[in-house]
Amino acid sequence: QVQLVESGGGLVQTGGSLTLSCAASGRTFNSYAMAWFRQAPGNEREFVAAVKWNGITTYYADSVKGRFTISRAGPILTLQMNSLKPEDTAVYYCATQNSRYQNNPPRTPQDYAYWGQGTQVTVSS
Repeated sequence: QVQLVESGGGLVQTGGSLTLSCAASGRTFNSYAMAWFRQAPGNEREFVAAVKWNGITTYYADSVKGRFTISRAGPILTLQMNSLKPEDTAVYYCATQNSRYQNNPPRTPQDYAYWGQGTQVTVSS
């Protein structure tokens, strides 16, 4: 019954900003890690950012560190993206785990049980 729905994607120029949102439902999310992944055509799905079950501790891929900010407020997961680059162009997915109180959220997509449908982010050069 867990459902994740992303929104907020679109077209933005290099250096611009976008904010993605993921609305989760089906359970309470204050004991589960949540994460953002992205996948460009022809590429593997890659880790972007995660927030620990406590909703405070955050983790980032090196490629987005300092530019992106992940946060969670209840069932709403947000990814604020600043200083966007063409290489950020991808479909962005939110995901959550099936295990509670995990100390360190995994960075591999196979370790996440639930996924949204994705939202397209395109950064023009």
